[in-house]
Amino acid sequence: MPASSQHEISQCRLSKLLIECARALSENRKLDFDKLIHEAKKEVSITGEPIQRLGAYIVEGLVARIESSGPNLYRALRSRDADSKDLLSYMQTLYDNCPYYKFGYMAANGAIAEAFKNEDRVHIIDFQIAQGTQWVPLIQALAARPNGPPQVRITGIDDPVSRHARSNGLEAVRKNLAAMSDKFKIPIEFHGVPVFAPEVTREMLDVRPGEALAVNFAMLLHHTPDESVDVNNPRDGLLRMVRSLSPKVTTLVEQESNTNTTAFVTRFMETLNFYSAMFESIDVVMPRESKDRINVEQLCLARDIVNIIACEEKERIERHELLGKWKSRLTMAGFQPRPLSPYVNSVIKGLLRYYSQHFTMTEKDGAMLLGWKSRSLVSASAWH
Repeated sequence: MPASSQHEISQCRLSKLLIECARALSENRKLDFDKLIHEAKKEVSITGEPIQRLGAYIVEGLVARIESSGPNLYRALRSRDADSKDLLSYMQTLYDNCPYYKFGYMAANGAIAEAFKNEDRVHIIDFQIAQGTQWVPLIQALAARPNGPPQVRITGIDDPVSRHARSNGLEAVRKNLAAMSDKFKIPIEFHGVPVFAPEVTREMLDVRPGEALAVNFAMLLHHTPDESVDVNNPRDGLLRMVRSLSPKVTTLVEQESNTNTTAFVTRFMETLNFYSAMFESIDVVMPRESKDRINVEQLCLARDIVNIIACEEKERIERHELLGKWKSRLTMAGFQPRPLSPYVNSVIKGLLRYYSQHFTMTEKDGAMLLGWKSRSLVSASAWH
């Protein structure tokens, strides 16, 4: 039998075994679960095939779920991340090696650049500023405008307990932007808001008349609870508040996955499917034995996997929704789609040529979806 066929059979066998573990757990068959998880532990490895590596973190999540220790494990992983001096460099490694973030940022920046084309005073509100990496190419483009650069204001929101905030992230962003302002001869004013996204009020954002406004949600909204967790529905409330600011453009980048309100086994299978594609794509660009690859998977992905599998109710932070669901939320909040331009589309297609041929890009109702083989992984859309 060819090696590729053997590989597919072993991959399929381990996936089925992990699904059986999840089913036994959801049906409260404790003895079956113990037997199956014991078998699964022998098959997984953080240095093996993509499914074996993913399986190692899934097993950790399943064990935490049955022991009701999911929230504690998630908090421990979060605080380990916060203390890790290397986390930002591993996020950068993931950013450099896989196009997921780059794709989302480029699509959002393209829509914002287009909306700002003839504007002299512009204001970007970024609901998850992190290190501010997203804005470097946009600022360069605005600085190079033939009719001269606009005056730029950036309001960066970063929750007060995040790893970036602990390492004084907002101050670091301020310094980086000041350096860019000098380098590219473009006036930039920065305002940092260390508040959780659902707690942000209009007053904190200092929206001024005469400015063109862009609001950016990059990989953030799925962390904001919705009506299934909180009767006040902060997810839709935040969208309504942003709509009341009358932004010229609002950009949304999200993982294309359905883990919000689905039943446990369905959510488990969705997570297995989504992260299998992601781990496979990492496998193509980073060697199995690479310490960097292990750290990228452990620090940047394992925590989210554990949270989806082992936590429930308010403790479950990772609540992804598909593009169709985001569309209905945005439409209900009063937004209309702003199709991404053919130019942005061609630039992103150009970017993908530098990566594996298995990365795909499709358009759907003016939005863009980046995928691995037949699985969509990230959606990018713009609204007004």
